[in-house]
Amino acid sequence: MGFFYLFLLVLFSWSCHGLQTYQTQLLLQIRKHLEYPSQLQILDNYNGDLCNLSAMSNLTISCQDNFVTEFKIRGDKVANVSDFNGYAIPSKTLSKTFSIDSLVTTLTRLTSLKVLSLVSLGIWGPLPDKIHRLYSLEFLDLSSNFMFGSIPPQISRMVKLQTITLDGNYFNDTIPNTLDSLSNLSVLSFRGNRLKGQFPSSICRISSLKDVAMCHNKLSGKLPDLSSLTRLRVLDVRENRFDSELPVMPQGLVTALLAKNLFSGEIPAQFGVLSHLQHLDLSFNQLSGAPPSALFDLPSISYLNLASNVLSGSLPEHLTCGSKLGFVDISNNKLVGVLPSCLDNKSDKRVVKYGGNCLSTDGQQQHQGLYCKEANTRRSGRKIAVLVAIIVVSVLLLMLLAFGILILFQRCRPRRTFETHILQKVVQDNPTTGVSSEVLANARFISEVARLGTQGAPICRLFSMEELEEATNNFDSSMFMGEGFTGKLYKGRLENGTYVAIRSLTLQKKYSIQNLKVRLDFLSKLHHPHLVGLLGHCIAGGVQDDSGASKVFLVYDYVPNGNYRMHLSETCPEKVLKWSDRLAILIDVAKAVHFLHTGVIPGVYNNRLKTNNILLDEHRLAKLSDYGMFIIMEENEKLEAKRESLKSRYLYLTCYLQKIPS
Repeated sequence: MGFFYLFLLVLFSWSCHGLQTYQTQLLLQIRKHLEYPSQLQILDNYNGDLCNLSAMSNLTISCQDNFVTEFKIRGDKVANVSDFNGYAIPSKTLSKTFSIDSLVTTLTRLTSLKVLSLVSLGIWGPLPDKIHRLYSLEFLDLSSNFMFGSIPPQISRMVKLQTITLDGNYFNDTIPNTLDSLSNLSVLSFRGNRLKGQFPSSICRISSLKDVAMCHNKLSGKLPDLSSLTRLRVLDVRENRFDSELPVMPQGLVTALLAKNLFSGEIPAQFGVLSHLQHLDLSFNQLSGAPPSALFDLPSISYLNLASNVLSGSLPEHLTCGSKLGFVDISNNKLVGVLPSCLDNKSDKRVVKYGGNCLSTDGQQQHQGLYCKEANTRRSGRKIAVLVAIIVVSVLLLMLLAFGILILFQRCRPRRTFETHILQKVVQDNPTTGVSSEVLANARFISEVARLGTQGAPICRLFSMEELEEATNNFDSSMFMGEGFTGKLYKGRLENGTYVAIRSLTLQKKYSIQNLKVRLDFLSKLHHPHLVGLLGHCIAGGVQDDSGASKVFLVYDYVPNGNYRMHLSETCPEKVLKWSDRLAILIDVAKAVHFLHTGVIPGVYNNRLKTNNILLDEHRLAKLSDYGMFIIMEENEKLEAKRESLKSRYLYLTCYLQKIPS
């Protein structure tokens, strides 16, 4: 019995040692991906347990039960390049051979990781979707690197996250509007990127948020009502392009930094009851009206900056200032009247800037009274004009509404009959493989299986010729990938860093563009793990070949690992696949074909099953390409056949006429 317990003890010790060794190998692999940063040199000669490594200022590794739970590195490659274009920069970023996808893949194998911080390491490239596989992560900091493109929407699946910090990168797309699934999130920081679009409304539903920082971006539009964020303490949206009125703020807000935007309208009176507010910066906007007196007397306010707006009117002579108010800036506005005594700068405990107004004071430089009077007069006249316009428009709308209801009531039945006739005509005039364009565009055309993969997916994107020329360096020969029955194939890189494959087709001039768009829209809705996705197209009406045919460019997902045929050739032994891998690939292709035949109505047939059309991604998963080409080329082939028939008849007639004696 004693031998049995001894055996268990040895087995347990061996398994723990194995786990330790595996975790160590992963850390060494991460070091290799990061191109051996100096912060990880300690791993070269360290023979002890990495989990017992003492924390340093630029490196922290912590473990629990022999699994790495915390991994922090702070490098010295600060991202301060103004003209970064998405490519490696010597001595600034990691090398051209660096793969952010491989780095993230290795990180996801640290399955117990809760804290990840990779700061100033020169990491570059689009952040991969697979980042969501770090499902145990609670703290994520990837600041001061060279990541660009989109913030992956899949990040919203990391439901344990409490802090997301992506400051100082080059993300240049919109912020995902699915972040409300992060119910534990308290810190959301995207400072200093190139993010655009609107402030996501989903953020207003994350009740756990305490700190939101999105300054120094290109966000625009309306800043939504934030009153539902009851735990929010810090809001920093400086230096963006928000152009709405100021929203309602949560009662517990401590710091609100909204400077250098395009906010307009008056400062809401609600700001005057934010009892916890300590810092308020509304400078360099287009705010108007008189500032609420209560702002100056908030119990916790210490910093108040209202400079460089178009605030007008006068401040109350007996204005009261809070005991903690240490800095006030109301300069460069349109304020008139007497400067209140609590702002007269006689107290050493308070700094006040009020120049650039029309105040009656001998202190800082002021404008002439006429400068501010004209502004106040224009503002009053504008208010009256707006009020009159609202009344007139309201009356006209009511009249039009009543008239429209009357007409609609009289013509309702004839209109329905007319619409039925038009629908029948569309079905007759637009056949596509036996199905009308109306049916092709209808959501019911995709089966339940396909619909699961297309929820929220956009319709076929329309690319411009300029975008494709830029992506392929004007269709340079270095981007040429090959030519087949369906046309030439080029590799391209879009503005957001995404790699794509671009196929050039030649269609007859009489090809129906309307039918072509319907068919391309249908193919773009086919989403399956083993199909190469159609992202969009470009119909270059002005680009024609010698025969007068039009050029059409199809934009697909780029699959990097070549085609199946390359991995069957004995000329490259290192690429030849094992029989088990070949079987797995054929099963993947069978799944794709099964989906095309049965997953949509009607099925997609004639899919050109050749080894050249079976592509392999970085994980050697098979993806079928050039499927559905029969749908696109069917009409073109009919037109070509008709053209050849007419040509033959013309030649026959010419020969016949030459035989007739004159």
